Amino acid sequence: MVSSKEESPVYGVRLTSVGPSRSTGSGVVHELSGMDLAMKLHYLKGVYFFRSHAAQGVTLARLKETIFEWLNHNYYTSGRVWRSEESGRPRPYIKCNDCGSRFIEAQCDKTVDECLETKDWSLHSLLIPQQVIGPELSFSPPLLIQITQFKCGGMSLGLSWAHILGDPFTLSDFIKGWGGIVAGLRPNSPPNFPKPNPHIERPKNPPPLSAKQVDPVGDHWITANNCKMDTFSFHVTAGQLAILQSSSSPNQSDQTPIFESLCAVIWQCFARVREGMSEPKTVTICKKDPTRPTSGIIVTNTQIISSVKADFSVTETSPKKLAKWMLHQAVDERNQIEELVERDGGVSDFIVYGANLTFVDLEEAQFYGLEFNGHNPDLVSFSVQGVGDEGAVLVLPGPKDCGEARVVTIILPENEVRGLKSELVKNGLLFEGNL
Repeated sequence: MVSSKEESPVYGVRLTSVGPSRSTGSGVVHELSGMDLAMKLHYLKGVYFFRSHAAQGVTLARLKETIFEWLNHNYYTSGRVWRSEESGRPRPYIKCNDCGSRFIEAQCDKTVDECLETKDWSLHSLLIPQQVIGPELSFSPPLLIQITQFKCGGMSLGLSWAHILGDPFTLSDFIKGWGGIVAGLRPNSPPNFPKPNPHIERPKNPPPLSAKQVDPVGDHWITANNCKMDTFSFHVTAGQLAILQSSSSPNQSDQTPIFESLCAVIWQCFARVREGMSEPKTVTICKKDPTRPTSGIIVTNTQIISSVKADFSVTETSPKKLAKWMLHQAVDERNQIEELVERDGGVSDFIVYGANLTFVDLEEAQFYGLEFNGHNPDLVSFSVQGVGDEGAVLVLPGPKDCGEARVVTIILPENEVRGLKSELVKNGLLFEGNL
C-alpha cells in the first residue's frame, strides 16, 4: 500500500505488525466451524471517526502498546490460516503462531468534518485496509488496523476483519474491548471459543437458499463478480423512520420493527430497478442471535441467516405487507448451510452476502461502544468486501446523539446505483442532493 500526498488525500503510509506481547505457546490452533467457512470469502470493513477533542493525547505509541496487551487475550487474530494437503488436513484452520496483525499508520490532508460531509465512499475506503487473505495464506493476517491522522487533529480507526474470525457482533465486541484497554480497564472475561463439530450427524435438509457455492478460489480468498460493484451510504433520520413505521400501522403496538419496515421499502426499490430483468423475490436476512451471550467475545459466526421467498409481485405489493412477510416468513438456514459446507469436509467455497439480495441487521452491534477520552466516535461507517452480484444492504445504528436514526450502507452493481437512488428519493429515504 503506497501513496503520496500529491495523488491521494491519504499519504505517509507506514506498515508494521503488532501481536501478543507474550507467546501463545506451540501447537495452538483455532478450528473453524462450518458457518465460519461459509463466510470465508467475506471481509468486514469499518472506519471509526473521532474529532480532535476525542483524539487528543491518543498517540500511535499508546495505541500500539494497548493492542499488544489486548492481543494477549485475543491471540487468534494474530494467527494465520493454514491447510495442508500433504498431512491430509485440507480443511482450513487458524494456526495461532503470533505472526501478528497488520498495523498501518497514515495521514490525511483533509479534516474529519470534510470526510463526514463527503458522499464519496471511495474516500472512506482509503481509510480502511484493503488486503484479503492469500494468495500466500501463511503471510496474510486476518486482521488489519489502520490509524489515520487528519490535519485538524482528529483521527480515524479503520479495520479489515476476515469474516472467519467471527460475525459483526464479534468484531464490535473486540473493538469495544480494545477501547477499554486504552481507557485503562482490564479485560473482564476471556474470549469464548465454541467447539465446532464437523463430524456431527445432521438430518438431511433441503439446500439453503441463502448460500451459493462459487468456483474454487484456491488460496486467494476473494471471489470475482460478474459486474463492477459500488457502495454508497445515507442517513435515515428518526423523523423519517417515525413516518415509515406509522405508515405500516397507526397503532404503535402493531407497528413493524424499524429494520423490517426500512428493508421492505428498499427491497421494493431494488425490485423496481430490476423490473423486467430479475425481480428479487428471494432475499437473505442476517440478524443477531438473541441467545448469544451478552458478555465476552464469541469467536465464531453465530448470526442468524434466514431466507425469505415472496410468492407474489414485490413491485405491486405494499411495503407494509413486505415488512410483515420478512418478519414472519423468514426461515433460519444455519443448519442447512453447515450441512452444505461439511458435505466435502469444508474445502469448497461459498458466498452468503449477495448470493441473494441480502439485508444485514446491525442495529444491536455496539459500534459506538468504543471510547477515546470518554468520547464515542462521531460516525462509524461499515461495509462488506466480497459481496455477490445480487447486492447487500447493511442497517447500522446512527451516532449516539441522533436518537433512533440509522445509517444504511448499500453494496450493489455499479450500473444500478443511479436507478436505486432515484427510487429511494421517491420513497422519501434519500434527498435529491444525494443523487
